[in-house]
Amino acid sequence: MGEIEKDIARFILRKLVRHRIWMHKHTSIHNLPKCLPDYLKSKKEVRKVIEALLKDGFLLSKPTNYGLEVSLNIEKKKEIEKIIEGNSL
Repeated sequence: MGEIEKDIARFILRKLVRHRIWMHKHTSIHNLPKCLPDYLKSKKEVRKVIEALLKDGFLLSKPTNYGLEVSLNIEKKKEIEKIIEGNSL
C-alpha cells in the first residue's frame, strides 16, 4: 500500500473512531470519503482502500436495501489504533 493509500485509510479509520461507528452502529459507505483533503480525493484510490479495509476485516459490512453500510470491527481495535497513530499498515 502506497503512502497516499495509507493516509486515506488513516483518515477513514480516524473518522469512524471519532464518530464511534463500532459493530452495531453503521454508516453508509458513501459517507467515508466525505471531508477528505483534496490531495487524497482520487475515487479510484479511495475505493481501493475501502475494499482493502473490508477484506482485511477492519471494516464490517451490512448490506441494506438502500446500499452498503459499514462499521468498525471491535475485534481489531488495537490494530486500528496503531494504524491511526501511524505505526502500521
